[in-house]
Amino acid sequence: MYNLVIFLYLCGVAVLSIFNEKVRKMWRGERNAIRTIKEKLDPQAQYVWFHAASLGEFEQGRPLMEQLRREHPEYKILLTFFSPSGYEVRKNYEGADIICYLPLDTILNARRFLRTIRPVMAFFIKYEFWYNYLHILRHRGVPVYSVSSIFRPGQVFFRWYGYQYSRVLRCFTHFFVQNEESRELLSTIGINDVTVVGDTRFDRVLQIKEAAKQLPIVDQFKGNSKCFIAGSSWQPDEEVFIPWFNEHPDWKLVIAPHVIGEEHLQQIEKLLAGRKVARYTALEKLDNLEELEKLEVLIINCFGLLSSIYHYADVTYVGGGFGVGIHNTLEAAVWDVPVIFGPNNQRFQEAQGLKACGGGMEIGNADDFNRIMQGFVEHPTLAHELGEKSGAYVASLSGATKKILSSVF
Repeated sequence: MYNLVIFLYLCGVAVLSIFNEKVRKMWRGERNAIRTIKEKLDPQAQYVWFHAASLGEFEQGRPLMEQLRREHPEYKILLTFFSPSGYEVRKNYEGADIICYLPLDTILNARRFLRTIRPVMAFFIKYEFWYNYLHILRHRGVPVYSVSSIFRPGQVFFRWYGYQYSRVLRCFTHFFVQNEESRELLSTIGINDVTVVGDTRFDRVLQIKEAAKQLPIVDQFKGNSKCFIAGSSWQPDEEVFIPWFNEHPDWKLVIAPHVIGEEHLQQIEKLLAGRKVARYTALEKLDNLEELEKLEVLIINCFGLLSSIYHYADVTYVGGGFGVGIHNTLEAAVWDVPVIFGPNNQRFQEAQGLKACGGGMEIGNADDFNRIMQGFVEHPTLAHELGEKSGAYVASLSGATKKILSSVF
């Protein structure tokens, strides 16, 4: 049944690739993967294979790859992606020796791929459970590790009809899971090679903090004012928080929207009618940065700065909670600042942890947001106190990378 589903999926991708550029990139990348490996392969080297579905999983695997390279330079690294949103962004990542798409999980593709690369071990990040690849790896005696994985009762492995597919989990040598619930769920189906180590993303955000950029434009813009930074925001988020700042011009506001399109930028500017607003890229060539202090709102209309921008915040907001789900709260929390987010956060363990420690605050509407912000105004030290709880939470859950590699090697 699984192989039939994969065949039908393969046919669908082939058809969609005619009409969709993103699908076309994935289709071509998968078909060229073996050739890419053969061109770059060092036949004398031993390869460790890391597979990440997309960019988020890559960020979870990145601390492992980089520490492995430092501590065990005798190995080379193969990094594969399933999604173009991961591969296209990280195809030039210097921490891996070969980077390519993973060919779709047919028996033929899996055999050809593994026969070509012959990995000495493999790490699958979070939700990656490729039936044919994993069974062939097991047959060949290659150690396979599931990293930063998290399991929930509703997943197919734990349903009565999912027994057949749950056998794929027995192909793993060991699971390094995020929480105790995952360990307990796996034990109900007889899988006990499990260690609770937490999430490698905590290590990654600490790395990002250490490598943060100095941003003179943001620094000068903030001056001596209180600064609120909204990251990865969508229009429903902006409609909630912007009105408060229109009534409190003494707070500087930085908005880094998730979608940087002209239509969305104009929507934001319309909500800020009457305010002194500028886009980041329009300020990069300024000779006199002192003029920035006169601005009230700064819109970040480029990518790659958000994790460093949070450094300048007194209070932060992470968007997505009024839509499909919140974005990365840890990138903000690591800077010792309180983090506000919308109601769709139940599936995000880190958001629950931030709420439990007091460093994260959930809002359901503009009234909730206004109440929280008024609390920061009336109690000037409150933001700092809650921010310390956020930072302590991130620091307390770091160390998964070291635990995993010390168990494997």
